[in-house]
Amino acid sequence: MDSFSADFSIDKDYSFQRVYQSLNISAKLKSCPDDFIVEENIVLEFSGDGEHCWVYIEKRGCNTDWVAQQLAKFCKVKKMAVAYAGLKDRHAVTSQWFSVQLPGKPTPDWNDFETFFAGNADEGETIRVLQSFRHNRKLQRGALKSNTFKLLLRDLSDSSDKTFELLSQRCEEIAAAGVPNYFGEQRFGRGFNNLDQAAKLFASPRFKISKHKRSLYLSAARSWLFNNILSQRIAQGVWNKRLPGDVFMLDGKSACFKDELADEVIAETERRLAANEIHPTAILWGEGDSMTSSQAAALESQVIERFPVYRDGLIAARLQAQRRACRIIPGQLQCARQGENFALSFSLPSGCYATMVLAEIFSDLL
Repeated sequence: MDSFSADFSIDKDYSFQRVYQSLNISAKLKSCPDDFIVEENIVLEFSGDGEHCWVYIEKRGCNTDWVAQQLAKFCKVKKMAVAYAGLKDRHAVTSQWFSVQLPGKPTPDWNDFETFFAGNADEGETIRVLQSFRHNRKLQRGALKSNTFKLLLRDLSDSSDKTFELLSQRCEEIAAAGVPNYFGEQRFGRGFNNLDQAAKLFASPRFKISKHKRSLYLSAARSWLFNNILSQRIAQGVWNKRLPGDVFMLDGKSACFKDELADEVIAETERRLAANEIHPTAILWGEGDSMTSSQAAALESQVIERFPVYRDGLIAARLQAQRRACRIIPGQLQCARQGENFALSFSLPSGCYATMVLAEIFSDLL
């Protein structure tokens, strides 16, 4: 049995605070898979030998787990022998790494795998094997430097020259000042189901569910708390500024350090914030030291107290507290008009959402 019957739903609203004033321009995203292209970027020197075969696959119209299942079948290994760094959208063209543990076995003929996959795929599901290397380590979840996105927005609500000028100006603002590092709406499931299931799990912690679903529900709960804290910081105008007692994260890193009250240190902190060298953080709730103090601790506590089911449930689940940057600066952001359409490309660190960049550009995505 893998679901609950009781109703533990809570009031939810995804209308979190935005940073930039709405341009009142809507557009259509993912009219076809080629309108949403994602490429994983890793920094790794392959050993050239070892029991793990890493393979870089371009997939179209299929989800990550399905490709992993097909790899396991083709290589005649258990599914747990196949690893990937993260899930990628089905309705897109995505290139991502997989590793297959093949101790004592030769590297498969990946042309044969493409043929094997085609024989099992539904219409519109395709793959191409782009690269393959032997390595002495398994691919770990989240082990990415960044993802590169190439997007095409169609059917704009207004296609005047003025509209494209406004869109370009907004992209320049975002490239300079960044966007809120919210978790995307997909983290919470259709109709916020993952949040409801988290509340039910916390009410019946011994109820048997799969390890994957448990992880999904716990992640949804603390992502929800993070988003609400970030929204409150935006409302107070401190999503990208120092709040006494803050914890800061180095840009592009996971290392954090606490706020200091000495005047000369405060001035240097504010300079580094303005230069996008560091970012304020908010807690990914769990047990252990939050690291914050003063006003920053009070803000986080005030928000978390609004959700006692998630607050207590995550502590009972023994998740360790972590920090996440409140701001993200898209790398190499470029935009261009393509006829009546608008093209965008940028990179984001692993775990950040392209939809959060688009949310600060377009008022609605169809």
